[in-house]
Amino acid sequence: MSTGRRIFGLGSRRFLVIFIAYAGGMSIVATALVAGAHWNLRPVAPAQVGGTASEVDTTAVVGIRTFVSPGTAVIDEDVVYSTQADGTQLTLDVCSPPTVVDPANELAEDSAGDGSGAVAGVGGAESVDPTAEPDPAAGSEVDSVTGTTDDIAGVEESTPTPGETVLRPAVISIHGGSWARGDKGNSDWRGVCEWFASEGFVAFSVNYRLVPSVSFPAAIEDLGHAVEWMRANAGSYNIDPDRIGAFGGSAGGNLATLLGARGSGSFTEGSRVAAVAELSGPVDLSYDGVVVAGGSSGLEQIVLDYLDCTSLLECPPAKDASAVNSLDRSDPPVFIGSSTEEFIPLSQSSGYAADLDDLGIVNQLVTVPGSLHSIGILDAAMRGEVSAFLHAQLGG
Repeated sequence: MSTGRRIFGLGSRRFLVIFIAYAGGMSIVATALVAGAHWNLRPVAPAQVGGTASEVDTTAVVGIRTFVSPGTAVIDEDVVYSTQADGTQLTLDVCSPPTVVDPANELAEDSAGDGSGAVAGVGGAESVDPTAEPDPAAGSEVDSVTGTTDDIAGVEESTPTPGETVLRPAVISIHGGSWARGDKGNSDWRGVCEWFASEGFVAFSVNYRLVPSVSFPAAIEDLGHAVEWMRANAGSYNIDPDRIGAFGGSAGGNLATLLGARGSGSFTEGSRVAAVAELSGPVDLSYDGVVVAGGSSGLEQIVLDYLDCTSLLECPPAKDASAVNSLDRSDPPVFIGSSTEEFIPLSQSSGYAADLDDLGIVNQLVTVPGSLHSIGILDAAMRGEVSAFLHAQLGG
């Protein structure tokens, strides 16, 4: 047994073990410090297809999570809207309001038919019992057959002739996730989809290609194809192709604003949309918009990955990826929502609203206290604001 002193030389095994453990510990601490720069910052990762995670990086019941679905939406999942050259299929989910049957029309069909009185709706919608008492808590509806003028968010429709199909407004719903993750079917964005259906819209919740497999402009091109597909297939979902709006949060908010700013002229053709609502969307991806405005280094890196640039000081794609650079007087009305301690600098939202004002474009800016992000601020009050804005612009 040795009784001499133990000397930890640079080449000793114990020294190497201690040094490796120390270096590993410092790496973990450094990572935690960077990630802690903002509570909802996540590392950029590939898409979590079908995953439960969203850009709302908290387990708290906030925002859209406070919405209790009535369970009446008719949902068509994984509808293919585009197939890429490499065989990649891009899909969307459709959330439609339930079909409502006019009692008189149902009785007429029953006497002429097999006695079932059933009326088929899009995606297998079920008929509503005409003898059932209206549920005040369920909100108002517009009869899809007669168009009876029940108030939906304060918007009234003209009454069509009996048997005429009521065409509903549509909303393309765009998930967030740093342009690099997220999925249309995660629990938060499914909640958004069903909420829109409960408000009388037909929602199309869309997946699009993500970083690192692609970079700008792949995602916005995908969404343009999705709107064109919606317009071409309007009859299948009883939507009015002239009344399509866009909604998005975080990176999805950026993409929604780009949809609104793309092109010019009529809102009824191609990939044009008639209204935009966005929450926490970065609308200016330039060096000034991100770094000078006070955005974190984490936000800067997310933008660089999306634009495939090494520096925002020399990044030509940043201009075309920023809605503020593409605005013209023919662009649609815009709703802007943000929290005051936002991951995205609040000056982006206020500056965007000012730019819209300068062009005479109808817009509404709503800010809420705190640091919640994207659909994390889509609580009952914000849902009321967004719904009322879209109904005002798209109709009931």
